[in-house]
Amino acid sequence: MGPSPAEIVRTLVAGRLPGLVHLAHRPGPHHVRHATDAEGRVLLLVPVVSDLAAELDPGTAGDVAVVLDVLDLPPAAGAPSLGRAWVSGWAAPLTGAEARDAAAEFAAVDPSGDLLDVGTRFRMHRFEVVEARLEGADAVRRIDPTGYAVATPDPLHPVEAALLADLADHHEPEVTAYLRRRLDLTGGRPRVVRLDRYGLVVAYGGPGDRRRARLPFPHPVADPAELSRLLHPMLCPRAAAARPDVTPAG
Repeated sequence: MGPSPAEIVRTLVAGRLPGLVHLAHRPGPHHVRHATDAEGRVLLLVPVVSDLAAELDPGTAGDVAVVLDVLDLPPAAGAPSLGRAWVSGWAAPLTGAEARDAAAEFAAVDPSGDLLDVGTRFRMHRFEVVEARLEGADAVRRIDPTGYAVATPDPLHPVEAALLADLADHHEPEVTAYLRRRLDLTGGRPRVVRLDRYGLVVAYGGPGDRRRARLPFPHPVADPAELSRLLHPMLCPRAAAARPDVTPAG
């Protein structure tokens, strides 16, 4: 089991990756700093003196139709991409208490000092997602907006690159031995190329071989701390064997 398309889109648009905004019938695209709130609504932090701010000014035409475009950045060489997320809706500027509340939710993702200047040098815009799509290597999948709203971003995605680097730099012999056992391999150097709350994605085979396998966790993990406890038997098998209360992962 892996993340659903709705979960992938929520993960990609959460605000950790660069985003582009496209506006209907306007020039662009525009680079934008963005985040999502607990309900999946998209928050845009826009300098008041910018082309994007001018384009987002609703004037007398009402709210502005926008599309947020976020491309996954794989965490390591040879890692597969999660794809490209597209979410769209009608952006409206926020003022007063709504802007302050939105800035607080934005800060949970990106605690930028610029949020202190919302209302002066910056303006918050927000839109509810009315259409969502996930673009993969060979297909585009439409995501039900309700399914998108109830999905949650992967809690490991913000630290995925650091976790993979730690496994490769400090635990390579233990990880390699574990992966060989799980995949029933007698040679080669299997390596973890992606991880999420549901499990590990492993690349194996000889040079130029793109075979991959997913090794699921016993249950989805809630945060990096739980992942650490889950992986401990793999990284420290002798210590785990000495503790009868520890069950090896997988």
